[in-house]
Amino acid sequence: MNFENSRSFARMMDKNDSLKSYREKFYYPKNGNNKNVIYFCGNSLGLQPKSVRKYVEKELYVWERDGVIGQHGRWEHFHERLMDNTARLVGAKPSEVVVMNALTVNIHLLLVSFYQPNQKRNKVIIEKGTFPSDQYAIQSQIKFHGFDPTTSLIELSPRKSEKTLRTQDVLDTVSEFNEEISTIILGGVNYYTGQAFDMKSITDSGHQVGAYVGFDLAHAAGNLKMSLHDWNVDFAAWCSYKYLCAGAGAPSGIFIHKTHHDWSGPRFAGWWGHNKNTRFEMESDFDPIQTAEGWQISNAPIMGMVPLLAAMEIFDEAGMDAIRLKSEKLTGLLEFLITANLPEVSIITPENPLERGCQLSLVAPGGEKTFENISKEGVICDWRKPDVIRIAPHPLFNRYIEVYDFVKLLQKSLSE
Repeated sequence: MNFENSRSFARMMDKNDSLKSYREKFYYPKNGNNKNVIYFCGNSLGLQPKSVRKYVEKELYVWERDGVIGQHGRWEHFHERLMDNTARLVGAKPSEVVVMNALTVNIHLLLVSFYQPNQKRNKVIIEKGTFPSDQYAIQSQIKFHGFDPTTSLIELSPRKSEKTLRTQDVLDTVSEFNEEISTIILGGVNYYTGQAFDMKSITDSGHQVGAYVGFDLAHAAGNLKMSLHDWNVDFAAWCSYKYLCAGAGAPSGIFIHKTHHDWSGPRFAGWWGHNKNTRFEMESDFDPIQTAEGWQISNAPIMGMVPLLAAMEIFDEAGMDAIRLKSEKLTGLLEFLITANLPEVSIITPENPLERGCQLSLVAPGGEKTFENISKEGVICDWRKPDVIRIAPHPLFNRYIEVYDFVKLLQKSLSE
C-alpha cells in the first residue's frame, strides 16, 4: 500500500476502516484532563470490552442465586464455551485447545510431557532474549531432569550487527545439533524485537530430527493469523490479557496436536483432566480425556474466563483475517511515518510484514528519557531495557490518526 505523510491521509484511512466501529466496544483510557490518551500497549494489556461487566455480573448472580448448584450443568462445562472460538483463533481443531491456568504454569505442564531428555537427546532450543519467565521455566525443567543448562540449552542469537534472527540460521542450528535436540520452544513473536517466526518451517525442521516443537504464543494469539493444526505444531501456550483483551491475569490457552491425544507418556494429572463421564465417581485411577482437555488439572476459574468469553465473541465477530489486514496497515503507516520524519529513530522489528505482528520496537535518541517525555504527553506504550520503546497499536481499538499523532509527539520530543 502507498502511504502519504499527512494527517488528512490518516483520517481518510480511518474513514475507510472496516473495523472502525469496534473501538466503541472498548473502554478507552483518558488522562487527567479527560482527554483520550494514545494507547499503544496492546502487547502488554488489552483494553476492557464494554460487555465484560454484563458477563461477569451474570455469573455473580448465578453464584448468588444458586451457590454450588451453579456448578452442575453450567460451570462444570464452562470452559467448553471457549473451545470453538479459541480453535478458530489459532487455527486448530476444538479438541486441540483448552483454556486453563496461567501461561508459565501451562508451559511447565506442557514441558513435563514434551521435554523428555536422555543422555543422547537432552538439548532445548530457544531464542536468546526470550521472555524471562520462559527462560526460567525451561532452565528449571532442564535442571529438574538432572542436566545442566549451560550444555543443554541452545540459545539462538542474531548474526553480528543484526537485531533479529534469520529463519535459515534457526534451521541450520536444528540441523547442526540434530539428534541431540529434545525440544524446540520459541516465541511465536519475540516480545522485545516484535519478530514473528516462521512456525511452519521451524516445526518441519524440528520434526525431521525427531524433536518436539512448541511455541509460546503470548504475543501472537490475537495478533497473527495462525494454522497450528496444519503446521503440525506439537504444543503451544498463550496468555489472554494482551492482544486478546481478557483482563489482567486472565487464564491461558494451550494447544496440543491431535496426534498426541492418546498420550501415554508423562504428564501431571488432575481430576479435571479425567474422563468426564466418571469424573464425579471419584475413582483413584486416572482415565484421561482423549483431547487437550486431558492436560487439565483443576476446574475452570470461572470469573477469570468470563471476560475472555466476552472478548472472544468480539474477535470471532471481527475475524482474524480483517484484524490481521488492519494490523499490517497500522504498522505499515507507523513505519512509513517514522522513516519519513525521524531518520534518527531506528526500527529493529523486521520490515517484512510477514515477519512481524502489530508492534514496532524503536530505538530513539535519549532512550528512556524520550520514553518518559512521550509518556507525559499521553502516550501509553512501554520501555524495555536496554534501549527499546515498544509501540503496539491494536487493530480493534486504535485509529490511524493516533499513529500519525504519535509520530508528531515523538518528533516534538526529539527536537526539544
